[in-house]
Amino acid sequence: MQIAATGAREQLLRMSHIEKTFRGNVVALRDLDLTVNQGDFLSLLGPSGCGKSTALRLISGLMSPTAGTIDWQGGQGDGDLGIVFQEPTLMPWAQVKDNVWLPFRLRGKPYSAVKDEVLEALKLVGLADFQNAYPRELSGGMKMRVSIARALVTRPRLILMDEPFAALDEITRHRLNNDLLALRDAIGCTVIFVTHSVFESVFLSDRIVVMAARPGRIIGEVSVDAPYPRTEAFRTSPEYAASAQEASRMLEHAMGEAA
Repeated sequence: MQIAATGAREQLLRMSHIEKTFRGNVVALRDLDLTVNQGDFLSLLGPSGCGKSTALRLISGLMSPTAGTIDWQGGQGDGDLGIVFQEPTLMPWAQVKDNVWLPFRLRGKPYSAVKDEVLEALKLVGLADFQNAYPRELSGGMKMRVSIARALVTRPRLILMDEPFAALDEITRHRLNNDLLALRDAIGCTVIFVTHSVFESVFLSDRIVVMAARPGRIIGEVSVDAPYPRTEAFRTSPEYAASAQEASRMLEHAMGEAA
């Protein structure tokens, strides 16, 4: 599926003047404004405690902002959102296919009615042959693939990913980075990806939003103009190095702001 150029994309959602304060007057986010366009691969990059994960939870509806608004273009429909957490959060007693079926099950749809969609999602992540396996029989990378299949099985407009590859070894992480871009191209969704890694954000994203902490806020954005699909050659290209340097400088500034 062809992804439109960044400048030609329609708005998907907008966060306007978002604030989030927790008990004890801990300010997680203050005056955060963010526009997400259809087809964006947007990374939230920043030090620990800058509110990246909080921003995802607000978009997902798992929590509400203290102030500000989050507006979806055309409204948010059933199945418009998929979420991948840092841990796979699979049901250990259920087979792989039943874990992927879960979003449909919660909407009252029997497995027989959505079997084709479940198997197609497993094919997309390369796990069709493991549909009857249990999570305990899978490697860490395979468990994360199941989690990704579960997030995309409803073909959502937006997938939120909260440091999904942070606990994996570097080889597996690189492989899943490549696979994630192929999946995104296949279903044409928008992705918001939380990471601490400059290099991961540059490889995956066309937009990198850099955040600082105390309070959590956006301090800048880096555009990565390299076209998709991106191959291993991109990781050693001058364009990759230049974008990584720009993101690193902005991140260093963010860490100074939080100090």
